[in-house]
Amino acid sequence: MSKNSLNAKQTIQIAGDSFTYFDITKIPGVADLPFSLKILLENLLRTEDGANITAAQIKALANWDPKAEPDTEIQFTPARVIMQDFTGVPCIVDLATMREAIVELGGDPAKVNPLAPAELVIDHSVIADLFGTQDAFEKNVDIEYQRNRERYRFLRWGQTAFSEFKVVPPGTGIVHQVNIEYLARVIMNRKVNPSNSNSSETYLYPDTVVGTDSHTTMVNGLGVLGWGVGGIEAEAALLGQPVSMLIPKVVGFKLNGKLNSTTTATDLVLTITQMLRKHGVVGKFVEFYGPGVTQLPVANRATIGNMSPEYGSTCAIFPIDEETLRYLRFTGRNAKQVEIVVKYRDWE
Repeated sequence: MSKNSLNAKQTIQIAGDSFTYFDITKIPGVADLPFSLKILLENLLRTEDGANITAAQIKALANWDPKAEPDTEIQFTPARVIMQDFTGVPCIVDLATMREAIVELGGDPAKVNPLAPAELVIDHSVIADLFGTQDAFEKNVDIEYQRNRERYRFLRWGQTAFSEFKVVPPGTGIVHQVNIEYLARVIMNRKVNPSNSNSSETYLYPDTVVGTDSHTTMVNGLGVLGWGVGGIEAEAALLGQPVSMLIPKVVGFKLNGKLNSTTTATDLVLTITQMLRKHGVVGKFVEFYGPGVTQLPVANRATIGNMSPEYGSTCAIFPIDEETLRYLRFTGRNAKQVEIVVKYRDWE
């Protein structure tokens, strides 16, 4: 766990339970950091090991200069990984192969597991072989299971064999919809070393994610920092390897007013896309702020975030606010999870 060289480790009581977290306000100079960089700063504090992630990197991020060209490398450790089946299945095949190799070497195959929570969503898979009847959807799902029986048996085995790995079955929804409606935590609540029975600490930290699709950025609408990566990068992340990156430039996008009755969310999204393409945001973080943010429901925010690959930014993130909380309740998150999000405010 973290070396905590800057003494940011704290505890907090929520609903009668004790949690550990890293308070970024203990670091001088963070008050004016963009929201997205505060998330990165907490990430470095929590994963500081003195070698790959150092106090010098933490201080460099805390002293971020918006006018400077990125030149400081940091190691970002995503909280979780989300995959669709095209690139996700090969990742699980690799884990299974590692287990076979461990057995051949006389080791314990059960020790090969994802180190970060990994979820695989089987989307865009059900074909409309049948239509025009009330039970067409159910029958098409059954046909899909029959058609790809071997794949689904393998994934079923993977879900039971590996810890920290879950599969969302076909016919449930597209990966980004499932991510924001069910999988996104906003604030993670997790034992960092669940296999260590001597550890009783449960950590709270911002939800961050990398996914095997460029449009993973839809989750930015919930205030979750994330973006798309390739299958190899996703596999490395689920095995606990950090993502190497330069401290990014952040472009603020101020929203004022609200949409009138004749303007659609699509109009807004395409206008924003046009403006950001013109400004130039390739490889940068985009962050939305201003009084107009409160007028946008999460559905619209997620659509704007989803367009991030179209204007070239790494992500396009919104803050966590009352609309975020309303959406979490609306989509059935439990009351304790919502309370954790409410009270975990040190990175704001």
